[in-house]
Amino acid sequence: MIFLGNHWGTLYLAFEWIIRLAMLVLVPFRRSPEAARSWLLLVLFLPIPGLVLYLLIGRPRFPKWRRQRFADLPRAGAAGSAMTRTAKIFPPDIEPSRKPLADLISNLGNLPAVGGNAVELLDGYEDSIDRLCDDIDSARQHVHLLTYIFADDAIGKRVIEALGRACSRGVTCRVIIDALGSRPWATRAVATMRALGIDARQALPVRPFRWQPARADLRNHRKITVIDGLIGYIGSQNIVAADFRAGILNQELVARLMGPIVGQLQSVFISDWYLETGRHLVGSGLFPPSDDMGQVALQILPSGPDYPIAGSERLTVALIYAARKRVVITTPYFIPDEGLIEALQSAVLRGVDARLVVSSVQDQRLVGLAQRSFYAEMLRAGVRIFLYQGRLLHAKHVTVDDDMAMIGSSNVDIRSFTLNAEANLIIYSRHEIGRIRVLEKHYFAASHELHAAEWGRRVISHKVLENLARLVSPLL
Repeated sequence: MIFLGNHWGTLYLAFEWIIRLAMLVLVPFRRSPEAARSWLLLVLFLPIPGLVLYLLIGRPRFPKWRRQRFADLPRAGAAGSAMTRTAKIFPPDIEPSRKPLADLISNLGNLPAVGGNAVELLDGYEDSIDRLCDDIDSARQHVHLLTYIFADDAIGKRVIEALGRACSRGVTCRVIIDALGSRPWATRAVATMRALGIDARQALPVRPFRWQPARADLRNHRKITVIDGLIGYIGSQNIVAADFRAGILNQELVARLMGPIVGQLQSVFISDWYLETGRHLVGSGLFPPSDDMGQVALQILPSGPDYPIAGSERLTVALIYAARKRVVITTPYFIPDEGLIEALQSAVLRGVDARLVVSSVQDQRLVGLAQRSFYAEMLRAGVRIFLYQGRLLHAKHVTVDDDMAMIGSSNVDIRSFTLNAEANLIIYSRHEIGRIRVLEKHYFAASHELHAAEWGRRVISHKVLENLARLVSPLL
């Protein structure tokens, strides 16, 4: 018995070391150094649980069937032709020094910059819902809505009722909601919508042991709406009450769009619809002829695990390197990788006024701890940090100098960069950037600016917890 016990103990230890050595070779492939270090640290201390977790969520890739479906997207069909046509009809007025960035975005997301657009920024939570419902009530052909969270609370019911009224007029309404993001409400919300004639679907449902399963960590985090191919919405706001988390009030920023850019939002929705249903949406009404609605040059960047390059991350870093005078990053979650940290450090060394606006209110404790572990490093580099008070500032945008901005669903964290499907709007317009700067001034005024001496005085237990959370931050 003693011999057998020693025998099995030796086999167990050998198995653990086989896992460690195998993962030492496997983990670094196609993975950032930060993520590789975190996985290897986990496997070093907990080989078997680490292996199981790695097999479940270790590789930021969709299953083979979805990758094949993404490869089969009809990019060269009606959507691609519409994008090419509108780009030629409405050439964007972009400062020459920003054209390389526009080319980068086009190569990352396959969508060109276009002119002839109008932008309306909506920062009032109820106002944006009111405007959305009014536009749905005016719809004549179709409404396409994609969001991470769709609740069946008072806000969700208002939108559902507007969609139901549209269906009763003969308008085709299609809705995609993320299955995990909307989990507490998804079943009821989808059932209610389908009863009203709305074609509602759950994106990436997690159904173990079923055909075409989805991973729990790869989510569709986009928030876009397209109405008749003429009006579009993009931003950070979900279809849920501002206070859906007890004691926390969300503050958002949404852009309402008119002009050729709406066709790009439409192409993103059509692609996601095909990925979830396997059905191509066709028809002349999807891409109506574009009118000249304004003077603003815009561009959409979709990103996510489907794409070979982390587009949102690549663009964020590029924007920081492109800054000449000022860069302001507004995000509820800030967990940067080494490339983004170096970009901010380089910006300050060039004399750029680099500012980070994050919320003092946090809704995710582990993420909040990991986020705070980066503050000392940012402050030492000369980045000014503003802690927004009173509300969870859920708005997500980056402004560069006075002529370029990015607004959308992407946080400045590794999850948004590599695991989530995101959609961001890029704005090339001094007038529109000026309007965002006004919002930023409000953020600064409503914030507590953090200073290095003050931050260094926090208790040692907080520092320990923050740095422990930072060890697993690439896995969050």
